[in-house]
Amino acid sequence: MRASLIQIAVDPDESVESRRRRAAALVREQRGADLVVLPELWTVGAFAYESFAAEAEPADGPTFAAMSGAARDAGVWLHAGSVVEAAEGGLFNTTLVISPAGELVRTYRKIHRFGFDQGEAALMEAGGELVTVPLPETTLGLATCYDLRFPELFRGLIGAGAELLVVSAGWPARRRAHWTLLAQARAVENQAYVLACASAGTHAGVEQAGHSIVVDPWGEVLAEAGTAEEVLTVEVDPAKVARTREQFPALKDRRLGLETPPHR
Repeated sequence: MRASLIQIAVDPDESVESRRRRAAALVREQRGADLVVLPELWTVGAFAYESFAAEAEPADGPTFAAMSGAARDAGVWLHAGSVVEAAEGGLFNTTLVISPAGELVRTYRKIHRFGFDQGEAALMEAGGELVTVPLPETTLGLATCYDLRFPELFRGLIGAGAELLVVSAGWPARRRAHWTLLAQARAVENQAYVLACASAGTHAGVEQAGHSIVVDPWGEVLAEAGTAEEVLTVEVDPAKVARTREQFPALKDRRLGLETPPHR
């Protein structure tokens, strides 16, 4: 299974519409991949809080329209990162997953909002459901940025059948060491692949970490990006998840937290 992570750069001088067109072009270039992943809030910038309300859109809004056409043209499953979703109940940080036919098959509303009662945590509502996505080769489990710090979410995802954990992020450069450490930890403890796609550039003066990373079920880093915009492409073997869990059956020894939270 071939996966491409598009570490797109967010430039405050580039319009959202221009970035949508550019991202769509990058997705179309990934023909031959099975799965393509974009970062968190790449349209507006994860730290551009003052723009959230103005750039909010429905889940099936202009970003979906642009990404739907790109996924269909490339013939790929597209994890289109996340958008500021305007919905009944307020604003949400919402992931869009699009099929090769261009259909919106799943959305995930970020559960853990960053900001300690400020920023995203004050402006957006929290999601309440874990979300998995069955693909022909494997099952994805969805998480967004700050979610990476909460291992119980990932335990819930593997309890729901996830084998490949996809994390989109706008992670700050000053905490990059945490990003790579936590991505590897989530892979090792869950014996699953982690595909973690971050943004490059600067959001509202906050330098982004970049360093999108793919980690296998043993915690080995298969590929890692730098700090600039780039496409990280890697081959993953979904069958390796079952082999790893058979060779080292640590998950069978769990005694706590075996209940699976609501998911779809």
